[in-house]
Amino acid sequence: MKIVLATSNKGKVREIKELLHDREVCAYTDLMQGFEIIEDGDTFKENALIKARAVYRALGDENAVVVADDSGINVDVLNGAPGIHSARYAGENCTDKDNLNKLVNAVKSTGKQSSKAHYTAAIAIVSKEGEGCVHGWMHGEVSIYPSGENGFGYDPIFIPTGHALTLGELDSDVKVGISHRSKALHLAKILIDQIKNQRSQAGRLPMM
Repeated sequence: MKIVLATSNKGKVREIKELLHDREVCAYTDLMQGFEIIEDGDTFKENALIKARAVYRALGDENAVVVADDSGINVDVLNGAPGIHSARYAGENCTDKDNLNKLVNAVKSTGKQSSKAHYTAAIAIVSKEGEGCVHGWMHGEVSIYPSGENGFGYDPIFIPTGHALTLGELDSDVKVGISHRSKALHLAKILIDQIKNQRSQAGRLPMM
């Protein structure tokens, strides 16, 4: 059963493939040309479902199992910003570096050098069997001093609770065990396995 990721973000694709290493996974852009998806939901869950539904419809393959992630960071000193706007915090055509720099400057403007923060990941699954969405969280704090190049997004400024290093400094195997996305994907695997089992049962001929 092929799992199609509703993203072309190379960082996310790499991370999700690593976490779903025992399953056949590909980005939807490996199967068709990428297209714009308007993420106008008010929550991570709504936006994840919007992306998964759009890719499922565009593929036109009823056997596809589409997985979409919507995630972001909420910073306490910024009243929860950037939240669902994390990916485009610095503008529509911004880079990860642009977003990170804007967040660092926003925290600096409050007179603080750090703040409590948390990551949220919502993972939606759309297939002919139906729709589902699960969540994962990672708590910690952000620092105005970026450090490390292992990761993407806001990883160089986020220090998970119980650790002294940023996500940009931590080894990948450590990150897999604590990340919001890995926690959500653990739950997503359960839904994916349920779909697989349903299809397996449906494919069996009745006993005579």
